[in-house]
Amino acid sequence: MTSERIHVKIGEVRVAAETGVLFTIGLGSCVAVALYDPRVKVGGMAHVMLPDSGRNANSPGRFAPTAVPALVDMMLAAGARKRGMYARIAGGAAMFKDVLPVEGLQLGERNITAVRNALARSAIPLRGEDVGGSFGRSVFLDTGDGSLLIRVVRRGDVTL
Repeated sequence: MTSERIHVKIGEVRVAAETGVLFTIGLGSCVAVALYDPRVKVGGMAHVMLPDSGRNANSPGRFAPTAVPALVDMMLAAGARKRGMYARIAGGAAMFKDVLPVEGLQLGERNITAVRNALARSAIPLRGEDVGGSFGRSVFLDTGDGSLLIRVVRRGDVTL
């Protein structure tokens, strides 16, 4: 059985069941939120870009407070059970230290905090994270076994 590979782009929220691999490439200050229900083998991923929607709530996947509930709803629609779901997150780096003002350096931290808060509000337990630093990441969620592979240039891979 071959796995369907599903690219989750910036601001997107996607879900796959049993034979899927959800992935996002080149996370910097953005945060990937991966949800998984092991009993039914349904997984989902959001590529969160900003900690707050401000005045533009047209794209819920871009913002932590709207991306997490949207992802939970999509997971439920795909057959997952809320009490069976758990989350892992990756990203939130402080990129480009030499060219960004302090606010830009804090964007990764603000994204991490906003995602953690959104998960808590949605009552989804956070079981693992690979966040912060000053380097980009690529993330792969295998919905067959629930493994979350995080690839980093100049650092070894991490599996959560």
